[in-house]
Amino acid sequence: MATVELLFSALPEHVRTARLVAAAVARRAGVDEAVLDEVRLAVGEACTRAVGLHAGHGVTTPVRVVLIEDEKKFSIEVGDDAPHPSAADAAAGEASAAPEEGEDDMGLAVISGLVDDVEVTADESGGLIRMSWPTIPAPVLP
Repeated sequence: MATVELLFSALPEHVRTARLVAAAVARRAGVDEAVLDEVRLAVGEACTRAVGLHAGHGVTTPVRVVLIEDEKKFSIEVGDDAPHPSAADAAAGEASAAPEEGEDDMGLAVISGLVDDVEVTADESGGLIRMSWPTIPAPVLP
């Protein structure tokens, strides 16, 4: 299993770099060429979301992107360090809805539409979006 880790300052101009790196590593891992645009778009949405959350909460730590090459799948994890209120806190009114929350929901909807295998987790110490795609085994040459 090969892993590539990318850390970048939470600035919008770095999202493009994350998309390019993700596509290159996905191609090398054996993700179907027809799916690479979806990988790029999904990573772009996840990184844009993380950058927005960092900016909105004044978080100065870098955004984390981990690219994991496994035997039968390729996974990407995009992590942020922005506090995410728990459902109980939000229901109790302890956390006010931020104006960018609608944009956040839209980004997650786009990711869910692009990626069949996606998992979103979040708590007061940050959030993580895990996405994965099947890989095509390399042909065995005679």
